[in-house]
Amino acid sequence: MALKASRNDLASGAIFIAFGAYFALEALRYDFGTPFRMGPGFMPVVLGGILIALGIAVAAKGLGKPDEEAAPPWPLRGIVLVLGTILFFAATIRGLGFIPVVLIAAFATALSSSRNTWLSALIISAGLCVLCLLIFVVGLGMIVPLIGPWLRF
Repeated sequence: MALKASRNDLASGAIFIAFGAYFALEALRYDFGTPFRMGPGFMPVVLGGILIALGIAVAAKGLGKPDEEAAPPWPLRGIVLVLGTILFFAATIRGLGFIPVVLIAAFATALSSSRNTWLSALIISAGLCVLCLLIFVVGLGMIVPLIGPWLRF
């Protein structure tokens, strides 16, 4: 008798449970405290427990339904662009400055979805750049050059 279950849901649930258990068990090394006087281990244990419960729920949902179709192919375009953007941001934030790096990173990340056009990616990146500028530079007072030394003539 074959088990009728969604392999994707079971795998996702197992990953959630594994990560939640790892972080909760590692956090038990710290002082737990009480809900009114939380120690450094309190939140990681609670969040790890929530992640374990979420993993159990996802896996349980997958037990009732089999996979009906083959899994879609990996979105390599999105994976490469998003991971590349993270590396680009880390490598160039000091040299290019905040505004150019956020514009380029947001543009590349917006293009990682096949649903976005060049124009929509440009609008998204401009809006995100303004939002990040307001939040991090104006609101939080982050000290970062807006235009880096690589672009100064």
